[in-house]
Amino acid sequence: MLSNSDRVQVLSEALPYMQKFAGRTIVVKYGGAAMKEASLREQVMRDVVFMSIVGLRPVLVHGGGPEINTWLGKLNIEPQFINGLRVTDEATMDVVEMVLVGRVNKQIVNMINMAGGSAVGLCGKDGNLICARTQGREEIGFVGEVSGIDIKLVDTLIKAGHIPVISSVAADDKGQSYNINADTVAGEIAAALGAEKLILLTDIPGILQDYKDPGTLIRSLSIQQARGLIEEGIVAGGMIPKVQCCVRSLAQGVGGAHIIDGRVSHSLLLEIFTNSGVGTMLVASESNVSSCYI
Repeated sequence: MLSNSDRVQVLSEALPYMQKFAGRTIVVKYGGAAMKEASLREQVMRDVVFMSIVGLRPVLVHGGGPEINTWLGKLNIEPQFINGLRVTDEATMDVVEMVLVGRVNKQIVNMINMAGGSAVGLCGKDGNLICARTQGREEIGFVGEVSGIDIKLVDTLIKAGHIPVISSVAADDKGQSYNINADTVAGEIAAALGAEKLILLTDIPGILQDYKDPGTLIRSLSIQQARGLIEEGIVAGGMIPKVQCCVRSLAQGVGGAHIIDGRVSHSLLLEIFTNSGVGTMLVASESNVSSCYI
């Protein structure tokens, strides 16, 4: 239990960050354990509402893999994956859209509203927010990528004080629906909004020098350093697309990209409003690395 003086110290440490980021857009990709465990879900929603109340402009982008698998099972459709990508045939795409847009998205909107925020649920089809295109790999079906972003609707909602909640389903110019990786969608939306930060909630502490040792967390690095870690094999497997997503967003003008552990209680607030942060922050150039945190 914190003493009153401890509480004052916490608020005092957070004040410079509140002042620095007031009015700035923060795009959060929500997924992993933080989406599956009830206590963590509640904490993330409260953190997002807190950000909004103190003057930041949060945008939430989400996936929903476990929920999709649950509903595929109920409908006797066997989930299939190739190199980590969900094979999305027509029947699976229908379930993906039903679950992400009609169920998960509205659950998140409701939780934010119950916590005192004003959330509005969207998918990539709404307001032509995301134009999709095929990845060109027939064996994975309707798994797409982002070909364009029209940010006007999201920008209007943000300026009106709402919290946009975006699912990663979109359509191409012929109206065909696609399932797009939520990390990719978050990065592209952050770039289009000129966001101050992109934050990816994951199930690991951040980028580790030794993936077996959480004590080797790399707190900050540049685009060039991140690319070097991929070349050296230090960043490998499922971390590669996450780091590449961060690098792309930084190259398009996002101020900072963070990979943090969503299993840590209130990890969003710890990363944004404390001196030490809680994960890994990527910045555009090495000259900014030493000044990642105030």
